[in-house]
Amino acid sequence: MPAFRDAALNSKAWPFEEARRLVKRYETKPPEKGYVLFETGYGPSGLPHIGTFGEVARTTMIRRAFEVISDIPTRLICFSDDMDGMRKIPDNVPQPEMLRAHLQRPLTVVPDPFGKFESFGHHNNAMLRRFLDTFGFQYEFISATDFYKDGRFDEVLLRATERYDDLMKVMLASLREERQQTYSIFLPISPQSGRVLYVPLLDVNAKDGTITFNDEDGTETTLPVTGGNVKLQWKPDFGARWAALDVDFEMYGKDHSTNTPIYDKICEILGGRKPEHFTYELFLDQNGEKISKSKGNGLTIDEWLTYASPESLSYFMYQKPKTAKRMYFDVIPKSVDEYHHHLESLAGQDEAATANNPAWHIHGGQAPKNDMVVSYAMLLNLASVANAEDKETLWGFIRKYAPEASAETHPGLDAAAGYAVRYFKDFVKPAKVYRAPDEQERVALQDLAARLKSWAHGANAEDLQSLVFAVGRDNAFDPLRLWFKAIYEVLLGAEQGPRFGGFIALYGVEATIKLIEDALNGAFLPKP
Repeated sequence: MPAFRDAALNSKAWPFEEARRLVKRYETKPPEKGYVLFETGYGPSGLPHIGTFGEVARTTMIRRAFEVISDIPTRLICFSDDMDGMRKIPDNVPQPEMLRAHLQRPLTVVPDPFGKFESFGHHNNAMLRRFLDTFGFQYEFISATDFYKDGRFDEVLLRATERYDDLMKVMLASLREERQQTYSIFLPISPQSGRVLYVPLLDVNAKDGTITFNDEDGTETTLPVTGGNVKLQWKPDFGARWAALDVDFEMYGKDHSTNTPIYDKICEILGGRKPEHFTYELFLDQNGEKISKSKGNGLTIDEWLTYASPESLSYFMYQKPKTAKRMYFDVIPKSVDEYHHHLESLAGQDEAATANNPAWHIHGGQAPKNDMVVSYAMLLNLASVANAEDKETLWGFIRKYAPEASAETHPGLDAAAGYAVRYFKDFVKPAKVYRAPDEQERVALQDLAARLKSWAHGANAEDLQSLVFAVGRDNAFDPLRLWFKAIYEVLLGAEQGPRFGGFIALYGVEATIKLIEDALNGAFLPKP
């Protein structure tokens, strides 16, 4: 372990770089609270999306990295801002008309349109926790509703009344003139309607810890800031939460980055120490638009897990967090195979390489053995050619290619076969478009079939790949990629495909010969 710690202290992997910043935070003395606190925030105004998962996954990677290079205990809190008023109705929930009557009420008061929980906020919190539990994250959940109502926020809220003018000075400097006229850091919850009110305050009484305002019907009303009677506007809430919990680290999306100085100042005015930050780029849907909880665009966690393993999703989150990434179904196969490549590499690496390997960060140093003797991309192509309806069809080919493999001894491969069949049915099969070969391609495919008929070197993928290359060269394809493009489009009905030598080894020489002959006879083309 000392050797690995030394490697971690010099690693360029971004979780270790962030962890080293936290070590410096306490290089003179340890935290008085006895631990380093990581926090992630969640706004439960809509169903949790995959970006929310990414925040917890990435924070967990930094937490694990910190635990390698420091002996200070850690905690991770997932904080839900479920006391926020429902400002609009999400596009992807049932009973939207029922929800309309509850606009601006706290999410933990709004009825659950799904009819399963005591409120919409409780429903979305439960969804989030289920997703996070699926991945085995170690975290503590805090509801803002509980945090405001049970007294844990009282000290900071009362301090906010005492330092109200200083806090308002920070906020007003960031607002347009017309917004400044009505803005207050405190949002009272109307005793009459139960709605979160965006109204100017008539008085802030630090001695009594109260605020006074006109309710919706014009009635002058005074409420204590404690007991869940008010909540803070979201920007002050960010900084106040850091001060109340003594948060050491929080990451958030690029859309928050311009507010970082505001969050920090709020925290410091309220007696806290600003945490370390990490700003990540946003996830985009298939159209290059930002993923939104209310729109429900982009991939959900459940959708990813229909077609690939949890670890492949964690790998996607690990990659280049400061680069915007398009996140749609077509990124899944590449993520699966790259993850398994890193997992395979991990077994023989030294400490320095291990510290930089994504698989170490995904598994926190407890990585399983890789059992993918066939890549996910190859399984997809096999499913496509075999028109597979279930994973057993794929296992018929896998057993011939790797007799030592079985569903029992290779559970990861077995799961991947099931994922591949589902992905094939939903995305590959509907998009398959075969074409007839031109004359050069026809001659080359006939040549390939003839050479395979006399092939006597077994199912060696590299030797078969060399054979395929030789056929392309001998038939004057220039550049050679045009030969492989022809193979994919004529034989597989796709624009891209696998290393074809590996495909032949897996699918079988005789079966590949028949595939070529069927394609040349027009078996895959639409009937006139």
